[in-house]
Amino acid sequence: MRSILIYIAAAIAEIGGCFAVWAWARLDKSVLWLAPGIVFLLLFAWLLTLVDSLAAGRAYAAYGGVYIAASLAWLWAVEGMKPDRWDLSGGAICLAGAAIILLGPRSG
Repeated sequence: MRSILIYIAAAIAEIGGCFAVWAWARLDKSVLWLAPGIVFLLLFAWLLTLVDSLAAGRAYAAYGGVYIAASLAWLWAVEGMKPDRWDLSGGAICLAGAAIILLGPRSG
């Protein structure tokens, strides 16, 4: 459960940081948007170090599914675009893959 909460917090931080850069580069927002963007991206990277995993690659792979689902939630909540059935189906498949990676039994 702890890893799932960390992944959710990391996704919020990463999406927030990336959106700050997007806002500056694509939405003509002030360069000052980059400051919180950098902070959020550093927070994202640090949060992933807290996941209980012996391998960084496995932690990052499992995180990918959570990131995709969180990005679709962002699409709807922040950008006002409702995900379609293909978005939701793809997100569900990604979350299932993340769960297998994160929760699958490990030998040794």
